[in-house]
Amino acid sequence: MIDRRATLGLMAGAGAALTGCGRSDGITRLTFWAMGNEGSSVPQILSAFEAANPGIRVEVQPLPWTAAHQKLLTAYAGESLPDVSQIGNTWVAELAAIGALSPTPQAAADLLDDQFPAVLETNQIGGRAMATPWYVDTRLIYYRTDILAQAGFDAMPITWDTWKRAMHAVKRRSGSGNYAILLPVNEFEQLLTFGLQGDQSLLRDRDTRGNFSSASFLDALAFYKSLFDEGLAPVASSAQISNVWTEFARGYFAFYFSGPWTIGDMKSRLPPEIQPHWTTAGVPGPDAAGASAPGGSSLAVFRSSPHQEAAWKLVRYLSEPAVQAEFNVISGDLPARPSAWAAPKVASDPYVAAFKGQLARAKAVPKVPEWERIVTEMQIVAERMVRGEFTVAEAGAEIDRRADRLLEKRRWMIEQGRAS
Repeated sequence: MIDRRATLGLMAGAGAALTGCGRSDGITRLTFWAMGNEGSSVPQILSAFEAANPGIRVEVQPLPWTAAHQKLLTAYAGESLPDVSQIGNTWVAELAAIGALSPTPQAAADLLDDQFPAVLETNQIGGRAMATPWYVDTRLIYYRTDILAQAGFDAMPITWDTWKRAMHAVKRRSGSGNYAILLPVNEFEQLLTFGLQGDQSLLRDRDTRGNFSSASFLDALAFYKSLFDEGLAPVASSAQISNVWTEFARGYFAFYFSGPWTIGDMKSRLPPEIQPHWTTAGVPGPDAAGASAPGGSSLAVFRSSPHQEAAWKLVRYLSEPAVQAEFNVISGDLPARPSAWAAPKVASDPYVAAFKGQLARAKAVPKVPEWERIVTEMQIVAERMVRGEFTVAEAGAEIDRRADRLLEKRRWMIEQGRAS
């Protein structure tokens, strides 16, 4: 009788030899998929890892963000996932649901220490870490300090009421044809940020139905809509803004939502005379400094990888605070480990400080695979509301209806006892 396990072992060994992977030459070759800027930046810090681990080589495959999500799903279906990959935080629930991820082993449990709570929560499914935060981001406010001062405010307001008064003052100072804030109607992030300020969750009934008709989200919708109704924001998509940096510099708007990647753009694209007159600040809330959604990327080890030990060594290396601080200098990415923010080159950047405070106030968004589709529908309905097709209450009900449709399968699975 043929020993099936032995036969499979021989086949696996032959496959490894043919593909150049595995340990046929005594070297473990890890495949690592990295997206966007990270794909070109991460090779610069891997030589030290390979020097410390002479039996491991890391082969980085850069991917564009626009294709990465679909490529991962296709690779899963085709049983060709890499050993390790950078993934968006909002993909964790989906990849965990299909069984693609290797949970954090006990030997790597210390990697879950020294993390921003909301970012760590985003990477946990059912109380178990399924990916490791690599770098973090969130959205806050970029603003023109000179225009705000000329409008009579010496600091960024921290409450909605005061902020709106400041925006009206900025609008009066800026004159006809200019605005206080840019809120592109084809982007969901700004409304989502406002929606996170409330104490009611965005989904209800074990995340099987929308909760966008809750009092707190209706408050967010009303505040968002008022910024357009009162002429503080142009009713325009991002495609209709010819050049954000030019418009920000000339005072077309004074407040702008964005993430840490915009720091470098501001430094390189704004004219010299504007450079002393912009900074970053936390998001205002209804009554105090507000929350935001945790973003960034995580490191995923895939269950299908035959090199689990080596893969987790790579994750551990990329998670070291000193390495993350070095990577910040190379890439501009904000470190996931809070202790890395004490590194001189991170701590000395005045535009970064507000992000640390904002991340400390971040709130995790619902961890359902359908979330990205839900916020897309939220944005579509919100734009129609801004253009006068829905009242605030009608918009909340319509977002709920669309979310409930997207969550129909989840409801069925929970009813059948197949989902947590």
